[in-house]
Amino acid sequence: MRKKELYRQVAARLAEAMPTAETELHYSTPFQLLVAVVLSAQCTDRRVNMVTPALFAAYPTPEAMAQATEEQIFEYIHSVSYPHSKSHHIAGLSRMLVDEMGGEVPTDPEQLQRLPGVGRKTANVMAAVAFGQPAMPVDTHVFRVANRIGLTVDSKTPLQTERELVANFPSDILAKAHHWLLLHGRYVCQARKPHCADCCLADLCRHHRKKGGDDAL
Repeated sequence: MRKKELYRQVAARLAEAMPTAETELHYSTPFQLLVAVVLSAQCTDRRVNMVTPALFAAYPTPEAMAQATEEQIFEYIHSVSYPHSKSHHIAGLSRMLVDEMGGEVPTDPEQLQRLPGVGRKTANVMAAVAFGQPAMPVDTHVFRVANRIGLTVDSKTPLQTERELVANFPSDILAKAHHWLLLHGRYVCQARKPHCADCCLADLCRHHRKKGGDDAL
């Protein structure tokens, strides 16, 4: 199958399977989404959603969070992974937003990456989710699923995967395609034991065909 047709069929099938695919993080403002995404690094969205209600009730805005100490932030987020470094990043990015950016989360991914704890993936999440821009954040799920299906072939880095996906998905569905691939990886095409029998892409999947339909990839 030609690459263009593969991308077309993958998009069509995942769109049918997940017509309302969106982030599972809970937030009310771009600032709160930014904090939630920083917290979600190497941590489940479920765990993040457990700690953010109290955190955002206490510090709902950059101005409020900038007044908090790292120790105060830590008390709210201590159950997530790497809470000390994340407390440091959240305090730092809040102060930078207030001191240098007028308390507004920038829409430009390059400007976003100036903030402490904000790398390319987080900046792309903000672009796609908060600001509706055509962006493709690549996390472990997107990286794995794209390679398994054959959307990418032997991609070695998230950046390589991002560039390939951006080049082949239409820009108007790019942000949605991120959610399709992420959620497909989270619930169906899981790392240790993918549920190939329940997968709407099994007949298209490069690894599934290579393994003769065996679920053990």
